[in-house]
Amino acid sequence: MALLELHDVSGGYGPVQVLHGLDVTVDEGEVAVVLGANGAGKTTTLRAISGMIPSSGEIIFDGKRLDGRRPENVA
Repeated sequence: MALLELHDVSGGYGPVQVLHGLDVTVDEGEVAVVLGANGAGKTTTLRAISGMIPSSGEIIFDGKRLDGRRPENVA
């Protein structure tokens, strides 16, 4: 069963789009890492999941939609 799902997630900072249609699934009990060069979108991905930056697409954690929630509600 999927614990974290990102479907077509896009986001960035003002006019700078960093994430373009990101799809990720992390199953329950699975360990996942995010690797990449500087500027590849690692921090932006985590900020989108946590609600720290505006994003589009679906972010689902443990069956509940997180997209559009404020960071304090995600926590």
